[in-house]
Amino acid sequence: MRIGLVAAVATGALLLSGSPSSAAGALLPYQTQTLQWHSCSQGDCASLRVPLDYNDLSLGDISVALSRVRHTGSTFQGAIVVNPGGPGASGLDFAKYIARDVAPAVAREFDFIGFDPRGVQHSAPVTCMTPKQTAAWLAMDSTPDSPRETKQVMSTAAKISKGCLKYTPRIAPRVGTAFATQDLDILRSALGQEKLNWLGFSYGTALGTSYIAAFPDRVGRFVLDGALDPSLDGMELSFGQSQGFQRAFQNYIDDCLAHQPCALGRTRSAVIAKVNLFLARVDARPLRTRQGTPLTQSLAMGGMLTPMYSTDMWEALTDALSTAFKGDGTGLLELAWMGTEQTGPTTFASNMQSAYYAIDCWDLPATPNSAGLAAAARRWAVGAAVPEIAKSLAWSNAPCTSWFAHDPVRPAPVSSPTTAPMLIVGTRFDPATPYAWAQALNRQLPTSTLLTYEGNGHTAFGSGSRCIDASVSEYLLRGTLPAAGARCSV
Repeated sequence: MRIGLVAAVATGALLLSGSPSSAAGALLPYQTQTLQWHSCSQGDCASLRVPLDYNDLSLGDISVALSRVRHTGSTFQGAIVVNPGGPGASGLDFAKYIARDVAPAVAREFDFIGFDPRGVQHSAPVTCMTPKQTAAWLAMDSTPDSPRETKQVMSTAAKISKGCLKYTPRIAPRVGTAFATQDLDILRSALGQEKLNWLGFSYGTALGTSYIAAFPDRVGRFVLDGALDPSLDGMELSFGQSQGFQRAFQNYIDDCLAHQPCALGRTRSAVIAKVNLFLARVDARPLRTRQGTPLTQSLAMGGMLTPMYSTDMWEALTDALSTAFKGDGTGLLELAWMGTEQTGPTTFASNMQSAYYAIDCWDLPATPNSAGLAAAARRWAVGAAVPEIAKSLAWSNAPCTSWFAHDPVRPAPVSSPTTAPMLIVGTRFDPATPYAWAQALNRQLPTSTLLTYEGNGHTAFGSGSRCIDASVSEYLLRGTLPAAGARCSV
């Protein structure tokens, strides 16, 4: 979301325009590099050399980590680059999962390329918080209801921005989506392809959309699953998620009630009342866990929201809530840790939390001050089934209030002259990327087709719908789009 160096602001403006600022031919050594693949646990691995700053090549290079799952047949159509979202999620293992989920015919004819975007894990990782600071931030009261608590949230949030410049000053101002978009085109060229084929999920749709705008004549087969609406700012995105998670949580309760007996209660209203009472109690007194880390209200809500991403976790959430109501917060804590890649009280599997803020706060305009966030929290809580979740999503924007700088290009509907036919996949009850965003992106990209999954969970491909998987695979294999208005329920 944000940054504060004058040079970084100028860079972002040039990059998002889609016009490389370097002299003609200056990028040729990057575009013509030979990737040195070697065997690794992800299949094959390599490093892509890219400029640290496309507007000042004298600042040197960074390496972007790549993985590859090779096609299994004798016919080769090219490579499909995949991204799992975030921002901040590592994508090196992701190529293996996608190669497994596509139709065998697609895996026979395409390589799948995973990568860590710049700033993420193995690609010049950005650090804004130490592991101990990250754990403390995630556990902190995210619904402040006193001047003291508000001051604590805002002062701690401000330290995240300062930490980026303290720990990784060289990379922190240069990890926004605009920079990653340029990296993608270097990757396309290094792979020897005239066009980029793309399968992006969640934030991966934002990165893909940025590429569509910057390089319209180099768009190949593009799948955007769990789309973000590029016209929305940070607060608008969070408000959409607030509504989406409220809806998803109620769907989860209804599903529990449909499989009676539901361990949480007999009616939706009774379960919601019990959840709200529980959150009020844990706000006043954190719950004990077997992990040695107390379950705070923020961690409890994290444990409730993580399972909204996949119905496969709904049963685990019921078990976790049931035991939490009885005084043991271990299950909810472990679900919260799963969502943030936390592996222990002060350990994490990746730098995802730092990278998330570094990218997101740079990309989007500054969010309101504490008074504005408090006002938004009050508005969003009105009529919400679980008001504390709505409030928490408003206050989650606090780090971006005081970020050291922001991309000067404001959010706007994407505009691209590309003629490439593209596939957008939207899930009706997606909590993190609401269906309305997929509809909006579909309207903004005239050559796109929207495929709807009538179900729950975050993104649809590879989540159990045979219809979705078959439609995406058919498009990737032959370029054949589903009919306009196509819907899948299974």
